[in-house]
Amino acid sequence: MEIIIRILCIVIGYCFGLIQTAYIYGKLHGIDIREYGSGNSGTTNALRVLGKKAGLVVFLGDLLKAVAACVLARVIGTLFFPDILYPMILWSGLGVVIGHNFPFYMNFKGGKGIAATAGVVLGLLDWHIIVICLLAFILCVAITRYVSLGSLIVVTLFWVTFFVEGMHGAYVNPATQAAYTNHQLIESYVIIFLFAALAFYRHKANIVRLVHGQENKIFSKKPEDTQKEE
Repeated sequence: MEIIIRILCIVIGYCFGLIQTAYIYGKLHGIDIREYGSGNSGTTNALRVLGKKAGLVVFLGDLLKAVAACVLARVIGTLFFPDILYPMILWSGLGVVIGHNFPFYMNFKGGKGIAATAGVVLGLLDWHIIVICLLAFILCVAITRYVSLGSLIVVTLFWVTFFVEGMHGAYVNPATQAAYTNHQLIESYVIIFLFAALAFYRHKANIVRLVHGQENKIFSKKPEDTQKEE
């Protein structure tokens, strides 16, 4: 039964992830965001192609769909499946990222899942992780102006911070007030590792450009260069 619950969490999360904010926003403004900039249906490309307002709207939309999925999982888990509450939240969040990155109706070509992953971090209500990831992202982007690098640092810190806190017994099931078992913690480590793996996979081209010093910096792209890159 618990396996079925986990699968349902992924499926429900995937449905939330199918809400492609950048694509919808672009269509409302007469363009297909996939035909411009990096071709990515996400926050950074919306920011570069459509401006700061678009970037903010897309970021919040992608963030909130993940928060909504996690809140739904938290409510259902608390009421009916308290023993697997954390795994339910994480599996739902992972489903959102998968749906965002690989939407079936867009030929499985969506965004890169960073804003959605940030929504999952918020949905966990772990303020240590939230503060650490937020500060790391702001500092990295402020210093380097590489959003991709800041994003990869965030997903890495998400896993590392959760792992360290879990190893020190920081997590207690809010529904039962019992400490999480080693099995539940290991499952959570694996799920969060999958978040990081997806992020690195979707950023593989960015990583190559970072290594060669060719990655685009935020706000450095000229308007005439926003046509889709090959």
